[in-house]
Amino acid sequence: MSHPYDALSPDLILDAVESVGFEVNGSMLALNSYENRVLQIGLEEQQPVIAKFYRPQRWTDEAILEDHQYSMELAEQEIPVVAPLRNQQQSLFEYQGFRFALYPRQGGRNPNLENLDHLEWIGRFLGRIHAVGASKPFVHRENLDVQSLGWQSIHWLKAKDILPPEHAARYLALCEALLHQIDDIFAQQDLNSLRLHGDCHPGNILWTDQGPHFVDMDDCRNGPAIQDLWMLLSGDRQEMSLQLSELLEGYRLFQDFDSRQLQLIEPLRSLRLIHYSTWLARRWDDPAFPKAFPWFNTSAYWQEQIAILEQQQQLLQQPPLSVY
Repeated sequence: MSHPYDALSPDLILDAVESVGFEVNGSMLALNSYENRVLQIGLEEQQPVIAKFYRPQRWTDEAILEDHQYSMELAEQEIPVVAPLRNQQQSLFEYQGFRFALYPRQGGRNPNLENLDHLEWIGRFLGRIHAVGASKPFVHRENLDVQSLGWQSIHWLKAKDILPPEHAARYLALCEALLHQIDDIFAQQDLNSLRLHGDCHPGNILWTDQGPHFVDMDDCRNGPAIQDLWMLLSGDRQEMSLQLSELLEGYRLFQDFDSRQLQLIEPLRSLRLIHYSTWLARRWDDPAFPKAFPWFNTSAYWQEQIAILEQQQQLLQQPPLSVY
């Protein structure tokens, strides 16, 4: 079965970058990205650039440009977010049916989240990001809510009938029960929504001697501030409470934080688990996915997901994390 990315040949990639005015030297390195195709492209007598070729039919042009505009707003405030390069005031380009953007290469290593000073440092920048994000909402990008991440996911799984028969009923029943609980929790909240990074896990923060910088705003959306904090937490409750306290110590220097949002951490984790499984299923016709995720859609995978979601049911009943 053919896939739209089948036409994204090395020659097309290099020609696309040259069409924007860069002189390529022929070197190319594929980077760790599956939703889009992201590559480091070597240039003649210049530093390489990073080329992101957007997955066809995923985003509208308007939604992509809102991502770019938000990144550029942050960069203009000297917040370390890697923003797209512009050519003649344009940041979104098209070549032979593929939309793409170019970014400066900025390396780094994974942040050391066991270092509390590093967490406080990250928190300061997240506070600054959210201070800008709170100034106006996205218009063309999705909201982070139970409907889009949760209910739409399981409705799609039901319609496609792809789950192993021995696990389908139990998995879907667990998802529905969790989503009803999460609906109730969200309904009890009256929280402000702002423009988020949206996928602020440690892999999207690169660390150098100058501190952190944030990459890959591809999932930016409107939602509660805690979404950009909880994925940086790990360990038991005491460890996560300490980590969150350090993040918020830096965050609150630049942006208020409503402590009621702590109640949303486990609901958001549950939504991410459900959405991630559905994302893998939706992309299974892309040849890159079976190669990268060979364990997906096996009986063992769904059995493990059932166990994880059963644990999430228990965690939803616990009080929220405390902050020191």
